[in-house]
Amino acid sequence: MSDPTPTRASHEAVLPDDVTDPLLWRMAYDVARAHQPDEEGRCPSPLCAQQSAPCDALVNARRAMRLARGDDPVSRRSAAGEPPVPTQWNRHGEAA
Repeated sequence: MSDPTPTRASHEAVLPDDVTDPLLWRMAYDVARAHQPDEEGRCPSPLCAQQSAPCDALVNARRAMRLARGDDPVSRRSAAGEPPVPTQWNRHGEAA
């Protein structure tokens, strides 16, 4: 009998050393991967109905990944706002 549990991208990702909440980080990683913008700069997820990037889900997932690493996203935010949306992710869940 096969295992009905789907393999998620976060299962293959290496947790950064400073992660204090692995479950939050892995869940946020999977959401961020699912909401990466396409070639036209729109979210491909059916939940976002082709919103321009970054969609709300991606913004919140990135925030959750920082929180899971013990970062305070409010105090670390630059004057220009959130950092640009990464186009590629490495195995550590960081922008490549």
